[in-house]
Amino acid sequence: MSASHHVRYPRFDGRQALVLAPATESLAPFAVHVPEAALDDLRMRLELVRWPERETVNDWSQGVPLACAQALIDYWARDYDWRKLESRINRFPQFRTRIDDVGIHFIHATSPHPQALPIILTHGWPGSIVEFLDVIDRLTDPTKFGGRAEDAFHVVVPSIPGFGFSDKPREQGWNTQRIARAWTVLMRDRLGYKRWVAQGGDWGSAITHALASQRPDGLVAAHVNLPLVAPEVRPKRPSEEEQRALQSIDLFLDHKAGYADEMNTRPQTIGYALNDSPLALAMWIYEKFGEWTDNEGRPEDALTRDQMLDDISLYWFTGTGATSARLYWESCSGKTIREHTFFSSARASSERIELPMAASISPRENYIAPRAWAEAAWPNLFYWHELDRGGHFAAFEQPELFATELSQAFRAFRGKPAAQ
Repeated sequence: MSASHHVRYPRFDGRQALVLAPATESLAPFAVHVPEAALDDLRMRLELVRWPERETVNDWSQGVPLACAQALIDYWARDYDWRKLESRINRFPQFRTRIDDVGIHFIHATSPHPQALPIILTHGWPGSIVEFLDVIDRLTDPTKFGGRAEDAFHVVVPSIPGFGFSDKPREQGWNTQRIARAWTVLMRDRLGYKRWVAQGGDWGSAITHALASQRPDGLVAAHVNLPLVAPEVRPKRPSEEEQRALQSIDLFLDHKAGYADEMNTRPQTIGYALNDSPLALAMWIYEKFGEWTDNEGRPEDALTRDQMLDDISLYWFTGTGATSARLYWESCSGKTIREHTFFSSARASSERIELPMAASISPRENYIAPRAWAEAAWPNLFYWHELDRGGHFAAFEQPELFATELSQAFRAFRGKPAAQ
């Protein structure tokens, strides 16, 4: 991992997405650089957008309002600066390595504090490594932010296969369980950590649940901000807390699951639009920032336009609209949300996990499980905190709070140097 090693830049092949150099089992240093031709291509496409008519309602009930869409696209075309994001990502050491025949991209930011605890942070959809950029420094060197050296972490942030600068799988089978096994290889075999913890939200939560269920050597605890826990069948006489959880499930299934059903069942079809049209990709993701963040009616209340476009642009330049959607098909067996059923899928993600588990839940999370459901699924639940602010994108929306939660949650697992 010497700085003198050759850094492999992605290349841009005409109108195709970035083409990544083949990865090997060694750790190849990596830096992000999108050629100017790709930026020009994006600007051209944004100038040639064909707009639909205005919605017939005065809210977001039919999707992103036309005025909001036009404002975001105009900013993307004229004012957004991708190079700033490149510089922010490239501040951190990055690598690619081949695991199970797929090249995995990851940030590996080590702490200056010798007692630091290694942690792997996993994003979801429509998230990316961008979600964690503002928490890495807080975790690796908390003393710079008024924290304690004893709470430091060595931070590993991988891109899920099919997302970002990881390879796009060319065969079936890359579900959450397989990704979890790849993360074990990354942490234990490639990076040499003997003792480590895991964290995730959204699909990152499902992958972290899978890791906890597999309980590989070295993994000592896990934390999620979306506890995927539920009883095997719907309670007939729910408590007040259970009733709130059931109502949130029903609201999601009845009114908010259309995007998931499309990606669960036809990721390739929606992928054509997401890979070819920056407008389609942006609205597909921007809508989720509108629905899933802790905002007062506009996603810009929770995230800046630059933050949202950083994430959207990463999907665009890597051409991962279709391959990221395919994670839904792989992990939900090609079924709709109702066919898969919430209870069976949540239960399968967390059935009797013996590994010590922790959770920090934001008030605007899509689904807030009752603590009793978590205690039933996780007999070694050691930390549970329902927060007073934040939404689905915990680290993205509230980086300071997110870092504080991880520091507090994992204090019980400190005390030994992280062998590497």
